[in-house]
Amino acid sequence: MGSYRFVSNSPEETFSFAEKMAAHLKPGDVLLLEGDLGAGKTTFTKGIANGLGIRRTVNSPTFTIIKEYRGNLPLYHMDVYRLEDAQEDLGFDEYFEGDGVTVVEWAHFIKDLLPESYLEIRILRLEGDRRLIEAEPFGDRYVSLCEEIFG
Repeated sequence: MGSYRFVSNSPEETFSFAEKMAAHLKPGDVLLLEGDLGAGKTTFTKGIANGLGIRRTVNSPTFTIIKEYRGNLPLYHMDVYRLEDAQEDLGFDEYFEGDGVTVVEWAHFIKDLLPESYLEIRILRLEGDRRLIEAEPFGDRYVSLCEEIFG
């Protein structure tokens, strides 16, 4: 399968890239976001939200774990960084199999609860505001998605 890469030169470019990606998303899509604190995971999610027609302010659900937003498709934004027990049943599968797009920050903390098919997006800091956005598809749906987005 391999991975797909895009270099963003600014937070605005990261937002715009994610916003364009949103046009290709479908109900039930699951995006996993990994990256250091301040790498741009929430900026990326804001771009997805804007692309889905969500006009509410989107911020990291660090203390609530899951935030839901309504747009052209629902957006389920999860931040599982502070989740103490990965086996705790918070109904993740209902979101993963739901009618919206699910974005999970720090998904490696709930690795055993993830669906078989998803798109993992790693955001790596380069110099200054530049970021390497690397997408690795797991499943045919996400290979097709990456080919649409990355060309």
